[in-house]
Amino acid sequence: MRIIVAGLVSLCLTSLAQAGTLVVQPVAVPEWKAVYGRVEARDSLAARARVGGTLISLDVSEGDTVKAGQRIAVVRDDKIDFQVSALDSQMKALEAQLQNAVAELARGQTLVDKGVTTSQRLDQLRTQVDVFRNQIAATEAQRQVVIQQGAEGDVLAPDDGKVLTVPVTKGSVVMAGETVATLGGGGFFLRLSIPERHAALLEAGASLAVETTGGTLEGRLAKIYPQIENGRVTADVEVPGLVTDFVDARVLVRVPIGTRQAILVPVSAVASRSGIDTLRVASGGAESDRTVVLGERHGGDVEILTGLAAGDAVVLP
Repeated sequence: MRIIVAGLVSLCLTSLAQAGTLVVQPVAVPEWKAVYGRVEARDSLAARARVGGTLISLDVSEGDTVKAGQRIAVVRDDKIDFQVSALDSQMKALEAQLQNAVAELARGQTLVDKGVTTSQRLDQLRTQVDVFRNQIAATEAQRQVVIQQGAEGDVLAPDDGKVLTVPVTKGSVVMAGETVATLGGGGFFLRLSIPERHAALLEAGASLAVETTGGTLEGRLAKIYPQIENGRVTADVEVPGLVTDFVDARVLVRVPIGTRQAILVPVSAVASRSGIDTLRVASGGAESDRTVVLGERHGGDVEILTGLAAGDAVVLP
């Protein structure tokens, strides 16, 4: 909006500068409202423990940058090692029983061939061998489940981002599903809270000025939320080059909420003497100095609050 106004004014000034005077007329300039925005992460993600146990390792702290899938902590449950040992012993017992059942089956087959025993007894021996084999397979699967539970003790970062909070300490006991660290991901932006009387004047995509310690940055009104809470409307602003060292830091933002009529003259036409600003005005074939009060600057032009009226001819230097 600033660029459009400055372009129109500069075009008018160029055509009139050839005549040496500028006949001022009110032009539309943006109306700004100063509000404070907060630096926030687009997504707030929780890195949670998948199993319960003791936190034996904590690899990150507040402010660290992490990648998706990066290990940030380790939770160990001592009972898992005992469960694996118990299952290993159970498998050894089943394997021994399987070997005995296989030997019994071989002897039973020999006896059947000699006609000493019946085929029914042989079928029972075959069934017993199959039962032991299935029990071994089930125990092996159960063992893999327990091993996987132990591997899930690694707490992984769900996405790329910055660590915002770490509510636990090394050596503490955590439960399954408990938050180990909170991450801010998806990029950072400014969140504004504007009085609802200005809601109808906001436009998505509008440019606005962000005041930072390093200077003024240009931002874009990316999203306006439809729900009004406590008499205020929430909006998100994307700002290239925004400093994100501190999340929830407050930054002054100037938001366009409409337009107003103002008289603009080139800054070069204003003369300052002893703290008083004057303009050279032509009237009735004569020139005279007129005291004016200056307002906001718009590019290479400055707003005249008092001292000039529409139709006055300002002598250009």
